[in-house]
Amino acid sequence: MSKNKAVIGGVSIILVVGVVIGLIAGAGHKNSSDNNDPLATSSKSVAAICNPTDYKQACVDSLNTLANNQSATPMDFMKAAIEATIQQVKLAMDKSLSMGKNTDNSTQKMAMEDCEDLLQFAIDELQASFSMVGDSKMHTVKDREAELVNWLSAVISYQQTCLDGVTHPELKNEMSNGLRNATQLTSNALAIVSAISDILSSFNIPTNSSVATRQLLDTSEEGEYPSWLSSGDRKLLQASPNNLKPNAIVAKDGSGQYKTIAAALAAYPKDLRGRYIIYIKVGVYDEYITVDKKQINVLMYGDGPRKTIVTGRKNNVDGVSTYLSASFSAVGLGFIAKSMGFQNTAGPQKHQAVALRFYRNCVISGTVDFIFGDAAAVIQNSLIITRMPMDGQQNTITAQGRTDRRENSGLVIQNCRLVPEQKLFPARLQIRSYLGRPWKQFARTVIMESEIGDFIQPAGWLEWQGTFALDTLYYAEYANRGPGAATAKRVKWKGFKVITNRNEAMQFTAGPFLQGNMWLPQTGGRYFLGFKH
Repeated sequence: MSKNKAVIGGVSIILVVGVVIGLIAGAGHKNSSDNNDPLATSSKSVAAICNPTDYKQACVDSLNTLANNQSATPMDFMKAAIEATIQQVKLAMDKSLSMGKNTDNSTQKMAMEDCEDLLQFAIDELQASFSMVGDSKMHTVKDREAELVNWLSAVISYQQTCLDGVTHPELKNEMSNGLRNATQLTSNALAIVSAISDILSSFNIPTNSSVATRQLLDTSEEGEYPSWLSSGDRKLLQASPNNLKPNAIVAKDGSGQYKTIAAALAAYPKDLRGRYIIYIKVGVYDEYITVDKKQINVLMYGDGPRKTIVTGRKNNVDGVSTYLSASFSAVGLGFIAKSMGFQNTAGPQKHQAVALRFYRNCVISGTVDFIFGDAAAVIQNSLIITRMPMDGQQNTITAQGRTDRRENSGLVIQNCRLVPEQKLFPARLQIRSYLGRPWKQFARTVIMESEIGDFIQPAGWLEWQGTFALDTLYYAEYANRGPGAATAKRVKWKGFKVITNRNEAMQFTAGPFLQGNMWLPQTGGRYFLGFKH
């Protein structure tokens, strides 16, 4: 798939593999209360819960109702922390609604509408987190720590994506103030979950149980899939496209039930059980598609990524927010797409333009920051093509957007080929191209086991603005090959390193980084959990 921008979303855990399977900053500052430590006057239980957080006063205030409850458990405190966060996000969403009604600027009105959607997504993730804590015995919360961190990291990404879309200075400041309490409490909740072992120990609760983990990994007699995965889905995920039985067929030439993808989605059954399978025949489909939250378990497949293509041209210059410029957006849970391509043809002169939001892919191309956003993402076995930029521009492949040091997000490019397009090739040494630049303060990107062409500058990486994030980012390279992989002249930033220890690099493989052993077998796609070589 060729595109201007590939957005990696906080809502998703992403693996890019050899088939298309579909599913994108400011930083936290510690509460400055050295002379008036809020923990000093709080109860022992509240102090134990709030100790790992950055915004301690906000944490103490959010737990006030439980401060004198001697029977309150760590689970009660965690639920209270998440519930307080939900209420603040709801207030921020109300703020965005009010601001949208009161502005005459169409672009900023659109940004406020984006905020409304994004903050509702954030509320959904927080409610899922609340339910997990509330429905679990306390000893299983440790087992589910990774999933809670996933959800809370997504909430941070949604909040920041909202702010990034507001460009008017006064409105941006107003929205930032409206979100401040929510972002602080989300950061605190993430800190609490990340330190759950220490917190449980302070309450004298053992953490050696792995009940939930056993449930997640429990396999059926067939041995390949978990027992909770239906036999129908197992057969579906094992089947080749030729053997899939679609509920709807889309064809531009009229040989199917529908001529557009949108029409096939509109026919989504209200009481669906199982998968809604859409076969999209060869053709270029010039339409803007969103698989919405109510459309769960949708599977789309086409005749190949160069034959079945969804295309669009919305872009920032023409007044469309980056978030809404996507030609295709998958929001509904359980979405899978195979053998399809997605593109945005706006071109570099139109600045931000997104082809596919929340995606997995095989071929990714663009110019400036064309793989960007904030999610836990691993791109494997893919062809990454850098294109000819506008006059005076430099190419940057990645712009990762992690804003909180505890987020589990980051971008890993593994066993890929990084090459210039044919048009760029003759000028590849004159036009500067880089592996990436830090969009947000805790940007994290790892390039490993990949072939890097000579078009990449010897320095490898580019500053975003001055010294911003150079000490707090995490950029790393491991076991790459090709003329552009030489690291002798790489940047000397505090946050950059060349990994030489295989065990250190292992943490960024799909198994540990994405908890891939728990869910990748169910996708039906090709992948590897560890190193390729």
